[in-house]
Amino acid sequence: MSSPSEIRHRHRHRAVATLTAVALSCGAFVGLAATPAMAADPVSLTGIILGVGADESQRIVTWYTSDDVAESVQLAPTAALTGGEFPADAATFSALGGANISTSGGYNRHATLSGLEEDTQYSYRVGFDGNWSATYSFSTKSFEGDFDFLFYGDPQIGASGDVAKDGAGWADTLDVSLAATPNAELLVSGGDQVETANTESQWDAFLGSDRLREVPWVATIGNHDVGGKAYEQHLFTPNTDRSAAYYANGTPSSNTSGGDYWFIYKDVLFIDLNSNSYKTSTGGGGDDAHVAYVTDVVNQHGADAKYTVLVYHHAIYSAASHAKDSDNKVRRVDFPTTFSELGVDLVLQGHDHVYTRSYEIKNGEKANPDEQPGENEIFPGPGGVIYVTANSASGSKYYDITAPDSSGTSGAGNGADPLNPSSYWYNSSQNQEHVRTYVKVAVESDKLVVSNVRAGTCAAPNAAVELARVSWCGPNNGASAAGAVGSVTDEVAIYQNHGDDQDIQVDVPNPAPGEFGWTIDGYNGLVDLGTAVDHQGEYFEATGELNPILVTDTRRTQAPWSISASVSDFRDGDKSFSGKYLGWTPKVLEEGIGAVAGGAIASGFVSGDGLSVSRTLGEGAQGHDRGTAKLGADLDLKIPGSAAKGTYRSTLTITALVG
Repeated sequence: MSSPSEIRHRHRHRAVATLTAVALSCGAFVGLAATPAMAADPVSLTGIILGVGADESQRIVTWYTSDDVAESVQLAPTAALTGGEFPADAATFSALGGANISTSGGYNRHATLSGLEEDTQYSYRVGFDGNWSATYSFSTKSFEGDFDFLFYGDPQIGASGDVAKDGAGWADTLDVSLAATPNAELLVSGGDQVETANTESQWDAFLGSDRLREVPWVATIGNHDVGGKAYEQHLFTPNTDRSAAYYANGTPSSNTSGGDYWFIYKDVLFIDLNSNSYKTSTGGGGDDAHVAYVTDVVNQHGADAKYTVLVYHHAIYSAASHAKDSDNKVRRVDFPTTFSELGVDLVLQGHDHVYTRSYEIKNGEKANPDEQPGENEIFPGPGGVIYVTANSASGSKYYDITAPDSSGTSGAGNGADPLNPSSYWYNSSQNQEHVRTYVKVAVESDKLVVSNVRAGTCAAPNAAVELARVSWCGPNNGASAAGAVGSVTDEVAIYQNHGDDQDIQVDVPNPAPGEFGWTIDGYNGLVDLGTAVDHQGEYFEATGELNPILVTDTRRTQAPWSISASVSDFRDGDKSFSGKYLGWTPKVLEEGIGAVAGGAIASGFVSGDGLSVSRTLGEGAQGHDRGTAKLGADLDLKIPGSAAKGTYRSTLTITALVG
């Protein structure tokens, strides 16, 4: 596996050269050897969709073509187009693919666009000289920092029995969600794009919105997608392992789809699983294979990201028709302990057509018995994981919330929540109103903010309501009026766990004047030094304060004590700079126990080791009073001007010595 951090590093330094080289070499190849003879009828190019790549600098475009000819994607910055025409030096990316299954007809193609620059709008088209598709555009954002992505449950086009109505609801959800979050950078699937795996009219309706050609789609295989090859033909994914273990029948060449894949996007490691393969009796590797896959990916690439998000179709902590399915109970036993041990932050699921958000789950049990239903701030301990199930994003099908039973309140059980007996033991929030919803996830420096948002009302487009597939609509089983589009049914901030150490973060910008900021949370939050200020290219500087440290000493001996600390190197993927560049000025914030601040330590930018070696923050001599004191420090970070742009983190290790 290639490291995403290696890919990011390479593209940042060589992006322009890469695009130029591809335009020259591949353009010559296409012009001289691969332009097909023009037929009487033009070659049709359909089902175009923009997919996610291996990192921020890549996208994958997939489409269908009527003829087996050499095709490509032509790409250029939108600003370089003149009158809608691509420039002569536009980059060309050759496509791969083959014949579709007989029920689909035609051929499939895909191409990976690489070497993309950040903060750039691009235009692209597919085909070949003389036979190009319409032109579409997408925009890259900064390759660092906070971002939003949107998660959609089961469009399942065709599930209501009316493909057109389902497609209208799906298109409206895409429009509504992207109007509300116009800078969303990924659209993440919960699976079940369509009702019937190889029915192309359903795929046409699913792919009908141009939004899917503008913002990258992160595909997930659902149980309604897996029964044919159309899923793989329409949705090519990066870093995909298509080994037998990740197919339900153990046969990748058969008429079925499968595979597990991963990618890193702006410090989030996404891992996507084919949860249809969960047992070995049908030929695949079962859940054990997925557990091994996740373990391997996290071990190899987890250090390159600040969050780990898993995505798969079958919700193991849901509340509706599938909550008590035997296969989900198997997964509920097989998955959670590994996810906890690997430090997974968030698990996104579909399948049950209902919204649920779990309590903090650790090793298959509620981690904190005192966590209250619907809490809007969660501070997970080590191994704490939040599981979210998404409701229908198209309105094609809804499942109603079911009642708990007496099967237990841990492991595979579906017993009641002692704090809310109408809910399952594992769910902090459950919602079903028979209106379309989607999930927004805001990725921030020290937390993930998850919101379930209404995309529609009881009015059309809402196929299940329009066709009387359900008998009521609105909150409280229809007793209350439907909430407004854009209103939120549930929201939670999930804070990162930093253990007993303090993680320090600083943003290093491109050399230019800028602002910086810092924040301190009321818990052991991230010490964010903000964006460093450029000092005329010589060095960057950022300042802030250490989280306060409360020292308590009630020993009768009144023996001496000291608190010291040292800092690791600052890292962002494969980029780093020495911890010696961090200095501090300790201070006593609240006096007591004879506390005296340690000496000031200058940044090692000019000379010295800074805080890369252990330094005294505060100390008390023999015979001090018993009680408490609070220590802090002003931080001063001077970074060489040669440091690469990035968002760097370091760990401050605190040591207590007592006499």
